[in-house]
Amino acid sequence: MDQNDKGTQLRETLLGESLLFSLLGRALYNPPEKGWLDPLIQEDIFTEVPFGAGQKETQRGQELLHDWAQAHAGGLGEESLKDLKADYTRLFVGAGKVLAPPWESVYFNEDRMIFQEQTLDVRNWYLRFGLELENIHKEPDDHIGLELTFIAYLAELGAKALESEDDEKVERLNDAKRQFLSRHLLLWGSTWCALVVKHAKTEFYRGLGTLTMGALLALAEQYELQLPDRVAG
Repeated sequence: MDQNDKGTQLRETLLGESLLFSLLGRALYNPPEKGWLDPLIQEDIFTEVPFGAGQKETQRGQELLHDWAQAHAGGLGEESLKDLKADYTRLFVGAGKVLAPPWESVYFNEDRMIFQEQTLDVRNWYLRFGLELENIHKEPDDHIGLELTFIAYLAELGAKALESEDDEKVERLNDAKRQFLSRHLLLWGSTWCALVVKHAKTEFYRGLGTLTMGALLALAEQYELQLPDRVAG
């Protein structure tokens, strides 16, 4: 494979990575809404996965999401949307114990507190690339949806740098992504995914948890990183 082919392949990989992680980030950060989910169903968005398709977890997650979409091919009904909202609340918000806490810092202190050192370090990573939460200081920066979206953003920047033939910037972005993954997302992501798969009551969220696991495994493989042992959930 010549250099041009390698560049084209890398750009396609980065674009696929950006698309998938952007989708996952939005789906996990925001409560389910009919106005956003119905177009995904109509466009049959879960027929293919643009990144990490070789991972068995990716394939299983895609299968669950595709089955869910097929079951709602006519659009989300009121009862189905109600079930999704209830599942989202149980998993990520919680009237009592949050079953799959979506904040990184919770996994690294005994009191399961938010806004800890992990939150601040993640915030600094975002600021380094010109990103800042609209509700900074009011919501944790280390939400799983935000961290996934940040990976999507770095991948998008990498694809643009390749188009501009800015090899130095491509390398800097790859290094930044590798560091962020090893210091943050990969440290707790697999634990979070396992909790979602264990506790989700809908195929939609079980599929998202499984698909996210496949995407993280693909990133670890791509950047030659090891997923650590799961942390306390």
